[in-house]
Amino acid sequence: MGVGALSVWEQSSTARVMAPARPRKLAKVPFVELAGGRLQGVVSSGSDIGRVYVSSVAARTYAFACSTNNNRPCGGARGMFCKHIQALVAEAVLQYGAERVARGLAVEPPAGEPDAQSLTAAMTATRPVKDDSSAAAQVFSRFLRHLAYLELAPVTSPLPEMQWFPPTRAVA
Repeated sequence: MGVGALSVWEQSSTARVMAPARPRKLAKVPFVELAGGRLQGVVSSGSDIGRVYVSSVAARTYAFACSTNNNRPCGGARGMFCKHIQALVAEAVLQYGAERVARGLAVEPPAGEPDAQSLTAAMTATRPVKDDSSAAAQVFSRFLRHLAYLELAPVTSPLPEMQWFPPTRAVA
């Protein structure tokens, strides 16, 4: 059945997925999102394969937080963006594009073509404060939920947790 056979409602009832601005490797930053007034995500540790960091930057204030998956504070996030937050911003620019990241965080980048370095520089120039890591558990939970979907075998039957999506075809 081709696209022309579907009604207008059926064609428009699916969630649109935006393609990444550029392809990115998931080994260093496997999860990044612009949500809840923050740029947030999971960054792999460079020294321990079993450790990840949950990092976030708040929109407008650029308050930042970085902690391990065990909720221990990051040693590098002392008064400035640590390397995990810098990697998060760089991967967000690859995923969403610099303009969208700038809009999402309300950053005014310097004149010219914005990139991850110019966005990070603009945010750090405001001397952002360290935020609490209260959102880390929610971000890490969403990351684990995404990982769980990767373990599922591909099927065409509905998934119970996805039942809030409307059906694509009416059943008589």
